[in-house]
Amino acid sequence: MPAWLSFILEVLKLTIPALIVFLTAYYILRTYLENQYRLQMAQIRKSQVETTLPLKLQAYERLSMLCERIAIPNLLLRIRKDGMTAGELQVALLLAIQQEYEHNITQQVYVSEQLWEIIKMARDEAVNMVALVADKVGAKADGKELAQALFSIVNQREVMAVEKALVAIKKEAAIVL
Repeated sequence: MPAWLSFILEVLKLTIPALIVFLTAYYILRTYLENQYRLQMAQIRKSQVETTLPLKLQAYERLSMLCERIAIPNLLLRIRKDGMTAGELQVALLLAIQQEYEHNITQQVYVSEQLWEIIKMARDEAVNMVALVADKVGAKADGKELAQALFSIVNQREVMAVEKALVAIKKEAAIVL
């Protein structure tokens, strides 16, 4: 056997086992590091959920409160005072609706875009209803007349946008949990 062939065989005897050991170590180390990475990512996701879940639930609570507070019957009970004209009551109602909305506008960050659109529709319906009924009643009329007209309209409707918003809030909150 020529010397160069025996030299190559000797190199192969040393190289092949070393290559096998290297590839095995590489595979084991790569698998270990990938598992560690997945574990770290799971821990990060868990900590994010632990942080954002309470904020989301608080947002759903606040938006539910917003809907309850801008519901026409609740607004009237809270805002109307004896001696108010229809014009004064209209301004007070519209101002209360706008203030409630502005107070909770930051909650849109924590809810879906669809839910936020439903909340805005509920607010818009309340504003439009107050404005339309107030126009029919007239600004100089007694505030009690406007309140009665608003109660009448609310009682005629099967479902108000505020009620739809509350249902949507409950559904989305149930999905988050």
